[in-house]
Amino acid sequence: MTSTTPDDDADAYTLRVASEIAAVPAADWDACAGPENPFTRHAFLKALEDARCASADEGWMPQHLLLEDPSGTLVGAMPMYLKSHSQGEYIFDHGWANAFERAGGRYYPKLLAAVPFTPATGPRLLIREGQDFEQTARLLLQGGIQVAEQFKVSGLNINFLTEREAKVATEMGLLLRTGEQFHWVNRDYADFDAFLENLSSRKRKAIRKERREALSNDITIETVTGDALTEDHWDAFHQFYIDTGSRKWGQPYLNRTFWSLLGERCGDSVVLMLARRDGRYIAGALNLVGTDALYGRYWGCVEDHRFLHFELCYYRAIEWAIDYGLSRVEAGAQGPHKLARGYLPTTTRSVHWIADPGFRRAVADYLQHERQEVQREIDYLDRFSPFRQAGPHVPDEGAV
Repeated sequence: MTSTTPDDDADAYTLRVASEIAAVPAADWDACAGPENPFTRHAFLKALEDARCASADEGWMPQHLLLEDPSGTLVGAMPMYLKSHSQGEYIFDHGWANAFERAGGRYYPKLLAAVPFTPATGPRLLIREGQDFEQTARLLLQGGIQVAEQFKVSGLNINFLTEREAKVATEMGLLLRTGEQFHWVNRDYADFDAFLENLSSRKRKAIRKERREALSNDITIETVTGDALTEDHWDAFHQFYIDTGSRKWGQPYLNRTFWSLLGERCGDSVVLMLARRDGRYIAGALNLVGTDALYGRYWGCVEDHRFLHFELCYYRAIEWAIDYGLSRVEAGAQGPHKLARGYLPTTTRSVHWIADPGFRRAVADYLQHERQEVQREIDYLDRFSPFRQAGPHVPDEGAV
């Protein structure tokens, strides 16, 4: 698809769709994505496509939206996929799909702007520095809707976008959906003990006990990143990932090839924490690091040891963030159990354009009630903060 934007100005921008990210020069894409978020970088998205994890065969057909100025310079982009299912998204719309199809509609295929398999808030409207943010964001959103209309799909969904992006989208009439995650916020702690001192005595003692017990069976922890990552590390971690994926969602989304490509192309963004016992790796947690946050992504094990999950996924991540001066740790989807470990509830956002007017009205009504319920739950959970005083406000990504 190639089209000019609906603008009478002679200097109209041009919208295009790329069926693979390899068709977009990495430098141009990354000039729009920026360095802050590791998941929207060209190398990460290309690794998913090259490993065939994000592919038409897997129900993720790339349809990346590109916005070029009159000189042909890429000034905006949106990672976008034509989806034949709702797996690997972490914004659950299966109920919408079932309801629409029972009423005689066709929910799939749909358009999704997101990072595949990644429930982490970050930019979805990738805008080159120096561009007018609101104007460019509107052009990208209009372009996404235009593609949805041309494909005659049920709608366009944009998952885990920033608060700033969601504001523009809702002003344009897209429907806002909120959710909840648990994030840890760095209050300029000198070390992990300084963080613990901010907790209630009971929570502080509980965490210290958990950390001792996690390593009580002669378990040692290694943290590996960058050039130190080897194929042996990925062999071990893939085994953990397969075990967890098979138990949790039936069919793991990522294959062994992806891990090698991730280490090769994005190794400096990878923080792999591995537990070893009796000379072999028994568990691991994978994180990716941005300029200001550590993002917990996957965990798995081949031996069960009490509290080892908490040690690898939560406490070691906090230590890493403190050591490297990061402002927060985002520990992924789900998990009220994270609250007792210093991770506080915060809001996530998605926005939705729905083609069918009747279906749109039904979803809008549902979302109004759901947003109220999400906020009530966050307010309720805040009462159980483990901090001695009210916990720190978790800043929304992209807030202005």
